[in-house]
Amino acid sequence: MDLKALIRDVPDFPKPGILFRDLTTLLQDQAGLRYVIDQLADRYQGQKIDYIAGIESRGFIFGAPLAYRLGVGFIPLRKPGKLCSPVYAVEYSLEYGSDRLEMHQDAVQPDRKVLVVDDLIATGGTAAAAAQLIQQSEGELTGFAFIVELMELNGRNLLPDVPITTLVNY
Repeated sequence: MDLKALIRDVPDFPKPGILFRDLTTLLQDQAGLRYVIDQLADRYQGQKIDYIAGIESRGFIFGAPLAYRLGVGFIPLRKPGKLCSPVYAVEYSLEYGSDRLEMHQDAVQPDRKVLVVDDLIATGGTAAAAAQLIQQSEGELTGFAFIVELMELNGRNLLPDVPITTLVNY
C-alpha cells in the first residue's frame, strides 16, 4: 500500500519553514489505518512485550489498537499536567521548540518490556524523552515503532541502540 499517498503535506506548520506530515488523512482511510496496525502487529507478534507506550497524542491512536492486537497493556506518555498520580518527567527539545513528557511512576514495573509507539520521528527529542521515562521506571525498552521517519533530521541518532521500525521514510 502506498502510505505516502495517504499522508498530507502541510507547509509552514506549526511555524514557517516546517513541512508538517499530517497523518489525519491516513487515519480517515479505513484500508490505510487497518494496513498500518496490521503491519505493526505482524512485526511484533510473538515478541516479548509487556506494554505499548504511546506518545501523546497520535501515539495513542496507533499504540492502543496495537496493544489490543498484541494482547498487552497500554501506557500513555503525556504532556505536562495531564496525569493524576506521581509522575516521572523529562524535558526535551523539538525542531520547533521544547516540551515535557510525563508517565505515571507506577506504570511500568522493573524489567517489564516496553515498545514505544508514535506517529512520526523527526529530530528524535520526543522519542528520546520516552526512552528516558522507561529507563527511570527501570523498565526495559525493547524498541520503537513509528509510521513515518523524516530521515534528513537524523532523529534515530538520539535514540538508544534498540530496534526501530518505520513504515514510511521521507
